[in-house]
Amino acid sequence: MDATLSLPLLIGLIGVALVFDFLNGLHDAANSIATIVSTRVLRPQFAVAWAAGFNFIAFLFFGLHVAETVGKGIVAADVIDAAVIFGALMGAISWNLITWALGIPSSSSHALIGGLLGAGIAKAGLPVVVWSGVIKTSAAIVLSPAVGLVLALLLVLLISWLFARATPRFADKSFRKLQLVSASLYSLGHGGNDAQKTMGIIAVLLYSQGMLSGGFHVPFWVVISCQAAMALGTLFGGWKIVQTMGSKITRLTPAQGFCAETGGAITLFTATAMGIPVSTTHTITGAIVGVGASRRLSAVRWNVASSIVVAWVVTLPAAALIGAGFYWIATVTGLFA
Repeated sequence: MDATLSLPLLIGLIGVALVFDFLNGLHDAANSIATIVSTRVLRPQFAVAWAAGFNFIAFLFFGLHVAETVGKGIVAADVIDAAVIFGALMGAISWNLITWALGIPSSSSHALIGGLLGAGIAKAGLPVVVWSGVIKTSAAIVLSPAVGLVLALLLVLLISWLFARATPRFADKSFRKLQLVSASLYSLGHGGNDAQKTMGIIAVLLYSQGMLSGGFHVPFWVVISCQAAMALGTLFGGWKIVQTMGSKITRLTPAQGFCAETGGAITLFTATAMGIPVSTTHTITGAIVGVGASRRLSAVRWNVASSIVVAWVVTLPAAALIGAGFYWIATVTGLFA
């Protein structure tokens, strides 16, 4: 067991984790609201409030399997200390701020996991890596957008068949209402999967300090704090990324927005139930591409989509390097000694 932190340092580190969670909501707000804003179903200010509300109540619908995966399924829990947590959080926060400033919808989830891997390896080398969890998470980088794409494409085909005889006016009016439902489901999935990653980080920090009785678990106050931080971040929105996700990849109608959000929501619900920390960014991007490709391949701006994919590939190693650097800074300066 590493040295016990003073209470102010412990509170400060938990505060940094909640800042990351806030930035996660800010950075990934576009995932929840981009389609509903771009189709003009809701004004931006109403859309973010709508998404934030469902982000917050997500804990009522999901277990804490993702939090457990992040807390003890990426890096061995018994080697994690305050410096490793600091490195992981700062690596993720730094990468989030860089990509947010550039308007690139990278993955906050994989930034956090990359930061945790980098800091953990910097402390104790490759043996600390829990490869089963890392492989499962890495596979999701490919699978979550692919599943989102296929589901959205199938939904477009199904809806085209069901509404083949409907007038354009009737279809548009119907899907403007249905998009409120699909956006709600997607926001639930976003809050259920993403907020749990910070829960896992705070829980393993408390575990490393001997403050969890009865083994590793996530206290309820941690659950509420993380859901609230993410909801607040969503309220502030991330308008540069909203523009990229909502219109630069492909133009969407309300029906297509419904298909993208529903396909993404199904993917997130499934991954959260299985305890897989997927990227909401990857998932909704795949779904939007699937919707665009259902019209014709040229409807998708593949240069934008390809630049997003490059950001996905770079996120894990970039955040890992930054996380290792911050771990080194914390160790050299004796910040948590």
